[in-house]
Amino acid sequence: MLRFPRTLLAVSISAVFFAPQTLAQETMTHDSEPKLPPIDQCLINEPESENPNQEPINIEADSLEAVNGDKANYKGNVVVTQGKKRMIADKVTLHEKENIAVAEGNVTFSDGELKTISDKATNNLNTDEVTLENTKYQFLCEPGRGEAVYISKTGKAVYEVEDGTITSCPVGDNAWRMRASSIDIDQNDDEATFYNPRFEVLNVPIFYLPFLTVPIGDTRKTGFLYPTVSYGSSDGFELDVPIYWNIAPNYDLETTFRYMEKRGTQLDSTFRYLSDFGHGQIKSEYLPDDKKNPELGDRWGFQYTHSGIFNQVWKFDIDYSKVSDIRYFNDMDSGIGNQEDGQLLQEGRATYRSENWDTSLLVRDFQVLTATNNLPYRLLPQVSFNYYAPEVMRYLNFDVVSHISHFDTDAPGKPSATRLHVEPGFTVPIGTTWGTWTTEARLLGTYYQQDLSGVTDSKLEESVTRVIPEFRSHAGLVLERDTTIFDNYTQTLEPQLQYVYVPSENQDMIGDYDTTLLQTDYYGLFRSRKYSGVDKIAAANQFSYGASTRFFDDDFKERLNISFGQIFYLNKDLKNNELSNVNTGSLQSDQSNYSAWAVEMDFNFNDYLFYHGGVQYDIDSKEMQLGNSTLEYRFNGGYVQGNYRYVSKEYLDDTVDFNTDSITKDGISQAGILAGYRFNRNWDGGAQYFYDLTTDEALEWLARINYTSDCWYIGFTFSNQLKGNGLLETPPNPEYENNFTVNFGIVGFGTSIGAGSGMSGLDDAGNSLGYGRPFFLNN
Repeated sequence: MLRFPRTLLAVSISAVFFAPQTLAQETMTHDSEPKLPPIDQCLINEPESENPNQEPINIEADSLEAVNGDKANYKGNVVVTQGKKRMIADKVTLHEKENIAVAEGNVTFSDGELKTISDKATNNLNTDEVTLENTKYQFLCEPGRGEAVYISKTGKAVYEVEDGTITSCPVGDNAWRMRASSIDIDQNDDEATFYNPRFEVLNVPIFYLPFLTVPIGDTRKTGFLYPTVSYGSSDGFELDVPIYWNIAPNYDLETTFRYMEKRGTQLDSTFRYLSDFGHGQIKSEYLPDDKKNPELGDRWGFQYTHSGIFNQVWKFDIDYSKVSDIRYFNDMDSGIGNQEDGQLLQEGRATYRSENWDTSLLVRDFQVLTATNNLPYRLLPQVSFNYYAPEVMRYLNFDVVSHISHFDTDAPGKPSATRLHVEPGFTVPIGTTWGTWTTEARLLGTYYQQDLSGVTDSKLEESVTRVIPEFRSHAGLVLERDTTIFDNYTQTLEPQLQYVYVPSENQDMIGDYDTTLLQTDYYGLFRSRKYSGVDKIAAANQFSYGASTRFFDDDFKERLNISFGQIFYLNKDLKNNELSNVNTGSLQSDQSNYSAWAVEMDFNFNDYLFYHGGVQYDIDSKEMQLGNSTLEYRFNGGYVQGNYRYVSKEYLDDTVDFNTDSITKDGISQAGILAGYRFNRNWDGGAQYFYDLTTDEALEWLARINYTSDCWYIGFTFSNQLKGNGLLETPPNPEYENNFTVNFGIVGFGTSIGAGSGMSGLDDAGNSLGYGRPFFLNN
């Protein structure tokens, strides 16, 4: 949809060149320096009087010839100013009887937003009518210019333009333009109507319409948006034609007809709304009879999101997504949903909040996007109530966390259940500028009513009541000094110590409904619990200890931090029991009382070399459990990044509750290299390559190069991505999909560079694995 500023093609030209109360100043010479700024200067941010047309008018000229009561002729380098408005002409004539001003010869006008150059300009000061002949115009505050044979202002806010053009390309660049036989501009309705418009590329017409109505200014208007063209080896030639429908001030709809040569025509739509209950949008994608996969029939995707606050106490959140088949995201370029762990979230929550308590109603389901029987539980519904009483006594806080939940699943052999959980707790927080000490005591009371019809696990019981106390005390210090090894650096040492006690209780009779093992990096050492949810409360009698050290330069910018720590189990059996809840196959009888060491490191050398790494080292097996490392070098216009991640097969077996052979045969060991560079203001490119060291096969590689001019862009991308799970076959039978894509579009007038074009030097285009931040320093 063509969008123009209100100054388009004479909006500002309507300014009165002269007024009856003209203050004329004759200047015979030009010995002094010009008093005015350049006529092509953008003045949009400069202040303006309430009535700019009533400001005095100054006129400079080489000569003045006046006939009293008839006319006045200003000749030679005529310069007229009124506030922000400036005009230069070879000759200006003021006809006093008709009250008409005529400017001739290289008539240049500017109001600080629009500049015009015309052969002749006529202004009737009585009717405020203005005409311009053979005009070239240029926006001063944004890219945009054009031409018109004839422009007239026929009403107070109505303009007629004959044989006009517009483009965002600079002077001398005719890459594209929009031309119309006539244009009617109505400021009252904030719209412009193009008659016989045609879009031209290199002066060659590309498409034509009988007429087109577009908005001016910031007004939303129903109409066509700019189409985009691309080509990919996967879908062939692709043309996207979007249409915008301005339904109401708080509703709109964008519909895109997407033609794909190898698949067919897809209809995409996005409906947005704003109401008293918040804002939201509905996205849909529909492809009838996918020609590339006819066995799948019609393919579609849907997402509804909403977020809002009502009356300052109610909060509503909805995120519901669904697609036609589990291969949808592998085959289609889609903007539907948030994919996490191979499933789509379907969730809605309503919350009421007050000063000391809140309550909420939550429903949650998932669409699984993999062929598996390991189906998640639906939460239908969960009602929660939380109460907060800070400082019931000095240094004593009290709170209650509670909820009642109903779980259901389609997985065979698994129970459904209703769970009631009430958790009161007392907290004693003490803090100073150099340290904190927080002690917490909680009582976890949970009741389960489980439906065991068809359940294969004989340990489960229909009714279970569980009451477990939990005690935690955590202390930390912040010590600071000027370094002796490195000059001009400040070093901190931040030791932490935590004790957690949770008595051991048999929980085999309870199913796992929303419980997941939490990440066990350095920061996870100081949690009070090992699992999310409350179905599994891990016994604990342990100390967690560790420390962080940070280095700050003279500008208090953090340059280096290193954190390390581990857990000491006072009762070694609790460590073994914790692992045996998942998998007993890898346990050793001679395990120590210590957990694996967890180490994290971030480094920033002079803002061009960055590093992030983390490892977990098992002291019992003397092996690395997991690790990740990222090193990035940035230079003027580009970057190079290498990264690596590792997870041992034994660690996977010990921490997940399904057969990991369906994922990997020998753990995870993957390396990648990425690079991006902007060659100049127009050209940029990038490449990335990921390799699996356990199977000696490539996972993905991608290369792109893009050209961006002042008014158009084109991007080329080639990718080779692993599809399916052929690496696990014997012998490995990897299947790759190659895809070549070309994206083309225009720049300017509210348009942005097309999706997937990868125009930014640090962005990726169409990749599964991609660029990630190499460090996590606060600044």
